[in-house]
Amino acid sequence: MKKIFVTGASGFIGSHLVEKLVLSGYKVKALVTYNRDNSSGWLDTLEKRIKNKIELVIGNINDSFLIEKETNNCDVVFHLAALISIPYSYVSPLNYIDTNVMGTLNVLQAVRKNKIKHFIHTSTSEVYGSARSKLIDEEHFINAQSPYAASKVAADQLVSSFWNTYRIPATIIRPFNTFGPRQSLRAVLPNIICQINQSKGLKNLNLKLGNLHSKRDFTYIDDTINGFFKCIGNRSIIHQTINLGTGKSFSIKECVNLLENIANKKIKIISEKKRFRPKHSEVNTLTSNNKKAKKFLNWSPRYIGSKGFSEGLKKTFEWYKDKNNLKFFKQNKYLI
Repeated sequence: MKKIFVTGASGFIGSHLVEKLVLSGYKVKALVTYNRDNSSGWLDTLEKRIKNKIELVIGNINDSFLIEKETNNCDVVFHLAALISIPYSYVSPLNYIDTNVMGTLNVLQAVRKNKIKHFIHTSTSEVYGSARSKLIDEEHFINAQSPYAASKVAADQLVSSFWNTYRIPATIIRPFNTFGPRQSLRAVLPNIICQINQSKGLKNLNLKLGNLHSKRDFTYIDDTINGFFKCIGNRSIIHQTINLGTGKSFSIKECVNLLENIANKKIKIISEKKRFRPKHSEVNTLTSNNKKAKKFLNWSPRYIGSKGFSEGLKKTFEWYKDKNNLKFFKQNKYLI
């Protein structure tokens, strides 16, 4: 049985990954950021039978001594820990360097020293910047348009450099706009959904948004996790970068229209200046070419096209309607 170490385990994607790993019989060590509330984030919400099988590691990605100690005797490391909010990176870019770059370096050093059999690093489609082709493959030009994206480019390059220099067995997985239950309200889809749900019995809603025209390849969480899962034991993906996306993108306005139908509400959109990104920082379109994932991972997304996206949106919408889930969020203010 493989022993797997997961950084960023308490977050949106990380908690779903840990859940699936445990249910599949793997031994899992989950890194959770130390905090005053002794919270393990979304891991606290998992069924008791799952939580009891997780070995929690309380600490910080920037503690190189801790990371080295806790990854010893592990077979696989999934690295998901990162600061992810693009707007906040405009305000505090140094935090993104500390966490996304230096944190990744700490994990890489530990992977090298402990001779980890496979290191799987989580990238982001934001590293590509605005698309220069209809579908973005892994050879697409890299163009960071935000401090967040720049920090992830740097982290990706560190991973590649450790392969070239030290031959550590590394893979870069590049998800395209994962969405679904447990996602932060800083992300556009849950933000829209929660604004809709707050309108309660009202049939008409004023929805506060920024840019309506940017298009994203929204990938449902189950598909993303399936892609990560297929990395385990797959030696053909060593020193490969692989996109995880559906191959179709939707504008924010199209997302609103779909959610309008799901919620059975009439929505009026109000533009708020604070929700717009700086002009040259906005990425216009991101749509994945996922042929490489199909070839090397035997991975195909289930939630594809308008029908699949709508199905994922409905599941996400229903999850955010549950008041027991919403108690983990602060909904009454716009968060960057």
